[in-house]
Amino acid sequence: MTVPGNLFILSAPSGAGKSSLISALLKQGSNRPLQVSVSHTTREPRPGEINGEHYHFVSVAEFKSLIKKNAFYEWAEVFGNYYGTSESAIDQQLARGVDVFLDIDWQGAQQVRLRKPQVTTIFICPPSKEELQQRLKNRGQDCDDTIQDRMDKAQDECSHYQEFDYIVVNDDFDLALKELNTIVDNQRLKQSQQSIAHQQLFAQLLQNQQ
Repeated sequence: MTVPGNLFILSAPSGAGKSSLISALLKQGSNRPLQVSVSHTTREPRPGEINGEHYHFVSVAEFKSLIKKNAFYEWAEVFGNYYGTSESAIDQQLARGVDVFLDIDWQGAQQVRLRKPQVTTIFICPPSKEELQQRLKNRGQDCDDTIQDRMDKAQDECSHYQEFDYIVVNDDFDLALKELNTIVDNQRLKQSQQSIAHQQLFAQLLQNQQ
């Protein structure tokens, strides 16, 4: 029997290092498959982004049509653009035993929890406001006004930290990655997962002696 995959939500202010941590986690490899959910969005692709790999880039009209069909696990409007996660795509991956990571904000996390209470939620926190601002500047992707908007939104994001199961402070990247690995391992070692993975073992251990 296939052990169902775990669903993880990672949320963080822009620039906290969430995407880098997820990328590093996937590159490490694992004895179980890992995958980042590919979200739908109405924003324009950034340089180097590929449709279907980084996001499913769709028009506003297409996105609103999917909302009416109740096709999303969650969706939200962020900085004037829409983002959403396909429910059917996620459920298919989980059924195949894939651990799936959702890179979404606190609003999306609230929506997913209502439909999937067993989801594991993780908040990636920057070590300070000053460091967060510097990281945003170093990315070289946004103008000063946009960076200020992201800093204002960061405070709103951080105000919801108590809603998450785990918190990882990304000051030392290697340590933060180690902590993220520990969270993933904890979920895989739960009784509900292990009893399926080792079903034959427990059947043998509990078999009546002749």
